[in-house]
Amino acid sequence: MKSQKSKVVTLYSDGSSLGNPGPGGWGTILEYNGHRKEISGSLPETTNNRMELQAVIEGIKLLKEPCSVEVVTDSSYVANAINSWLAGWVKKDFKKVKNVDLWREYLESAKEHSVKATWVRGHNGHPENERCDYLATEAAKREKRS
Repeated sequence: MKSQKSKVVTLYSDGSSLGNPGPGGWGTILEYNGHRKEISGSLPETTNNRMELQAVIEGIKLLKEPCSVEVVTDSSYVANAINSWLAGWVKKDFKKVKNVDLWREYLESAKEHSVKATWVRGHNGHPENERCDYLATEAAKREKRS
């Protein structure tokens, strides 16, 4: 049986919260084979870490078939959880873990995919990270005004 090579997708993400908690926004860019899609959203009362994770979840939910996904984030919380901590959290049924609802949603959305995370320094000139920061911040500002 011939194995099928999965598509390689890069998912850039960032989250923002105006106050922690406060109005929050997230921004995501998906890139595949020269194509690019930008999405963003917001919530009225949330934290920065929740928005960082929401950005990843929303991007993954757009994938229509199993993919190899590289998540590029300036959130060490999200990158470390995806690459290292999540397996242990699942083993101990998320005892003493924050944002359990979102981590369970992440696991459900990511189960068909191979996901790894790469951390980049925020506000350091990385074009896609800067764009995601802009998308997230603007979404949070819109939420605050509404």
